[in-house]
Amino acid sequence: MPATLQEILLGPDTRPKVIADCYALIQQEVSDKSGISGTAVKLAYKTVNTFMPGHIRNMVGKLLPDMVDQLQPFWADFNSSGGSDFGDYLAKRGDEVAQALLSVTDAKAAASGRPTIVRAYRSIRGSHPPARCDSVSP
Repeated sequence: MPATLQEILLGPDTRPKVIADCYALIQQEVSDKSGISGTAVKLAYKTVNTFMPGHIRNMVGKLLPDMVDQLQPFWADFNSSGGSDFGDYLAKRGDEVAQALLSVTDAKAAASGRPTIVRAYRSIRGSHPPARCDSVSP
């Protein structure tokens, strides 16, 4: 039986690399934003970084286990279907995967006691359709 996604991504040697890759992806995605909505995203990102330096990287580490839990059913289905590229598998189910992952951040925002962070999150989350997974490469 294949290893679980938790075993693969959350192991002591792998977890720091996954966090670093996720953080780099976030930085790149924010940097690539343009237009009015891009300005809102960049402003929210800058607000969080200004008021709480290191918060985003720290949150990546805190959110990772829950994100991996949300991805586990996709991983199990991928393995049972005999797929060869998990990234392609996720990209084909982009909206469904995005909703699963956003459920984690939505729940964390709802439970947060940090009004500045919550406002920044809501300002970008409320004005955008669900994120797409096509920016994540395998």
